[in-house]
Order: sequence, then C-alpha cells, then structure tokens
Amino acid sequence: MAIIVNLDVMLAKRKMSVTELSERVGLTMANISILKNGKAKAVRFSTLNAICEVLECQPGDILEYN
Repeated sequence: MAIIVNLDVMLAKRKMSVTELSERVGLTMANISILKNGKAKAVRFSTLNAICEVLECQPGDILEYN
C-alpha cells in the first residue's frame, strides 16, 4: 500500500504507549494496533482527529504517501 502509517514513531516521540493512546482516544487496543501496523483499510476523520488531539500533531505526522 502506498500510505505509510507512522503512528509508532509519534507514540515514541510522545513517550506514550498503545494502551494509553487507546484509553485517551476511546478505541480498543486492537484497533489502534491494526492502524499502527498498517493493516487498516480506512480511518475515520473523527478517529484521526482524536489521535492528533491526543498526540498534539498533524495528520501528516501520522500518515505519509509513498
């Protein structure tokens, strides 16, 4: 897939675990892991918005087109 998900990079930069992100965003750890591992087929804007709010970043910090 041409879209690369850099969620693990942002989590490392913010020193945050998948568990903490899932609790703060309101998603299951399984869904965060699917997104983090690039296995997601789609992502809702509301989910992306919530992740960006929690990680204090821009969507382009998480998603990259290759």
